[in-house]
Order: sequence, then structure tokens, then C-alpha cells
Amino acid sequence: MKILHIASELDPLAKVGGLADVIGTLTKRLNETDCDLRVVLPFYKQVKESIKKLKLRPVKLKQEVVLCIDWLPFRANIYKLKVNKVSVYLIENDELYNRDQIYATREGEFEDNDVRFGFLCLAALETVKSLGYKPDVIHCHDWQTALVPICLRWRKHLKSDPFFKDTSTVFTIHNISFQGAFGKSILEKFGLPEYLFTSQGLELQGRANLLKGGIIYSDMVTTVSPTYAEELKRREYSYGMDAVLKWISRKSDNFTGILNGIDYELWDPKTDNAIYEKYSISRISGKHKNKENLQKELGLEESPDTPVIAFVSKLNEQKGVDLLIDSLPQIFDLGYQLVISGEGEQRYEQSLRKLRRRNAGIISVNIGLNEELERKIYSGADMILKPSRFEPCGLAQIISLRYGTVPVVRGTGGLIDTVRDYSRDNKNGNGFLFEEFSKVSLLDA
Repeated sequence: MKILHIASELDPLAKVGGLADVIGTLTKRLNETDCDLRVVLPFYKQVKESIKKLKLRPVKLKQEVVLCIDWLPFRANIYKLKVNKVSVYLIENDELYNRDQIYATREGEFEDNDVRFGFLCLAALETVKSLGYKPDVIHCHDWQTALVPICLRWRKHLKSDPFFKDTSTVFTIHNISFQGAFGKSILEKFGLPEYLFTSQGLELQGRANLLKGGIIYSDMVTTVSPTYAEELKRREYSYGMDAVLKWISRKSDNFTGILNGIDYELWDPKTDNAIYEKYSISRISGKHKNKENLQKELGLEESPDTPVIAFVSKLNEQKGVDLLIDSLPQIFDLGYQLVISGEGEQRYEQSLRKLRRRNAGIISVNIGLNEELERKIYSGADMILKPSRFEPCGLAQIISLRYGTVPVVRGTGGLIDTVRDYSRDNKNGNGFLFEEFSKVSLLDA
């Protein structure tokens, strides 16, 4: 079977969040089966930097892609390289992709993201066609790739192209809060019929919603955990998409939740060179050494008996950072130390920096993306906290279990599917769950 993945992130080349980890692991494992698997990714500035670090050598192909968007020509060179034995095609257009960030600056999303990712979708289709690689399945991920199923169904020439006649599309929702909503003019910009702008088509709340289009025009829709799939049919979790997901779920196999996972070869305290001392379930003393060194490196009071809680996450509303900040005085009163690693909204970063200045020795705040430090935190902390408002799946709690670090999580989405509450089941429990999004519930857990 020939499977083409089109994505906006891929570990280890370009990463903003868990999407990159999932695409990296999924494609690597599928490629170990009898599938002929390929991936298409933008040739971001971050990709160029990663290639240098990894000492990879992409090969420039003779094929060049030229496409018209909004009556303007856009060109791309195509490069190919192998990542974990997976064939990856890189779409190079420096005007669109040679930027310091992938999606947005601190001021907000790039205004031309519709063109940037629309071009990725169309260029991916043109690339595989020029190479004669005829996919049985095209697997698309989040709104950035939603124009693939939309254009295959409705764009002139593509919808009648015999090359893709027998190709099926799978669309995966990794986080429904990101939807790719644009003005109605995007239809003309990408050669789509104006009559798609209806409540039965792309229109949602007066905007052309690409995520909605990806959902309704794909052959199969998946999301990243069984519980999240059920939650998405409820108004409080769906960001306006509940009716759409209920409608496509009328056939039992049209929409399903498949639990995310991690690569156990990459995440293993027995072999992890980034941590202070390797350890395993049969040699757990090494974990104590990691805690000791983590406290020392991060300027925490060096006390083996003081519990260390970790929060490794994006710093945004979804992840419950506000609830964490509100709970900190009581957490400190209970005698815990806290280690935070991540980046996100400025208001949360500033609040946490202030708390760090006021609480030296009991809190460490590390703003930025630093996987080596994160690995040290997973290995050295006693617990990891995930007080998310909603959580499609989350990988931090799965990684923490791999490193013998107890997860304390809110009961939502994939957190329910991966953490069993020890208070309710002390035979099979592997962590602690709290249901209400409240300080009292968090502190009780």
C-alpha cells in the first residue's frame, strides 16, 4: 500500500508541539511494515537548521512545481532526503517558509497562512504526480493540510484528474481549537466554487473554515484518542464543530479516535543520553540520582525528601496554566517544589517569571523549547502535572510513565485513556485524576 502523509511538522526536522512527535513516530513505524510511505513537509528555516545538526544531505530533484494561487504564480524546488529511513519531500519556497517561526510570531499568526499551507497542499499533490508516486491513501493532519481533500473534491482539473481517481483521504484532528478560518475570498483564491460557502459546505460562523472542509470532504476522519472523539461531539469541547462531527458519525466507521503513542526507542531511561544517570525499573536508584542533579542544576533546595512536581507544556489557556498559577501558594504550602518548562502566551510567561523571583529555591521556570532539559525533568521529577481544560491526547503523561514519574492529570480526552486513578484502583492505578477544573480538585489530587 502506498501512503502519503502531508504535514506541517515532523520530528526531528520541524517541531512546535506533539504533532511533530506523532508524525515522526507514526511514519517511522508504518514504514517498517510493507507500506511504501512518503512524507511531504515545507522546507522551513527550522528544517534547514535541523538538517545541519543531523548532518543530513537533501538531494534537489529536477522537478519544479509552479502553481497559481489568486492568479499569481508560486514556484517551489523539491528536495528529498531520508529521515529514520522514511522518504521525505521538502517543498522549498523561501518567501513562504524561510521564517523564524512556523505558524506565528508573538503578535499573532502570519496573515498569509492560507497561502503558505494552501501552497503546501497543492505542491504536495503536484510533486507526487510528477514523480509517478500514486498514493492509495493520503493522510492529512490538521487544518494546514485540509485543502488536500477539499481540492481533490472541488478544484477544477484536480477533481477530474485520473491520477488521483482511486486515492482515498484520511484526515486527523490533532487539536480542534485550531481551525484555519478565513474570509470567503479564499474560495476564489484556490479555484474553488463559490457555492461551497454554505452551512453544508465550508461556511462556519461567517468564515470559510478549512478544518470543517477537511472533515466533511475526507473519506475517513480520525482523532488522537477515543475519549476526545466522543468529547468532540459535545458543544463545550468542539469549538463550534459538534454538529459537523455528529453528522459525519452517522456511519459508525466514519469518525474514530485512535490513541496517540510515543516511540519507546527514543524515550527510554535505560538508553537516554540526555539524562544525568540511566536507570530502569530494576535499577530505580538511578532516578534518585537524577532528582538530586536536577535540583542542583535548576537552583532548587537540594532535598531528596521534598517532592518535585513538573509542568512540561505549552503555556496557554488550554493547558490550564492559569489554574496552576492560582494554585501555587497552596502547592508551596504543602511542601512541594515545582519545575516548569515551556513557552507560550506572554502573560503567563511574565507571571511565572515574577513567581520565580519571589520563590527562589522552590520553583524553577524555564521559558523556551529545550528537549534535553525536558528529558532531565522527566527523569528527575517525582510527579508531572497536567491540569488541562481539554487534552486531545497529550504525550507528557505517557513519557512520564515511561520514566517512572507519576502523572497527576485532569480527567479529559486522552488523559482519561492513559492514566488510571490509583485512588479508585490501587491494583492497576498508575496516576491520579481530578474531574473538576478547579483549584480544590487539583490540590486534592
